[in-house]
Amino acid sequence: MEKGTTSNVTGNQLEVAIKTVLTGKNFQVVNYRKWERNPVGYGKELLLEYVPFTTIYEHKGNTEFLLLSEKYALKMRIECKWQQVSGSVDEKLPYLYLNIIEAMPEDTVMILIDGAGFKQGALKWLKEAVKKQKYTTDSNKNKKIMVFSLTEFFTWANKTFNK
Repeated sequence: MEKGTTSNVTGNQLEVAIKTVLTGKNFQVVNYRKWERNPVGYGKELLLEYVPFTTIYEHKGNTEFLLLSEKYALKMRIECKWQQVSGSVDEKLPYLYLNIIEAMPEDTVMILIDGAGFKQGALKWLKEAVKKQKYTTDSNKNKKIMVFSLTEFFTWANKTFNK
């Protein structure tokens, strides 16, 4: 398998893991566009897939998930990034970060990031940017951004949804 194909397959496995965990916590997985046409036809605990937004370049973009929970008062966008072998995902982290703080409308965003192929310093940069809230302005300074590995996501989900 070529690098790009491997990345897509392993990235999809990361998304499957999220869906598995959250359906186990009683979230219903629904395509965003289908839900948007008829939101009353679904429950109040949703994991929406393929969620659109307008990027900082004013292009159409999509995020893997939007988690909506009435029970837990949660509206959180989830971005998934997997880097199993060296490649270009880590070079896109600054673009992802700027999209989160400038273009994504939700106040809470989780970046689920895993794999051993990231360049040295890439994850450190992302975590430092989030911690210091680099490049924030008055309009986006209240964003809550979490950076989790898959293991940290499992822990977060178990703590958050076992209340």
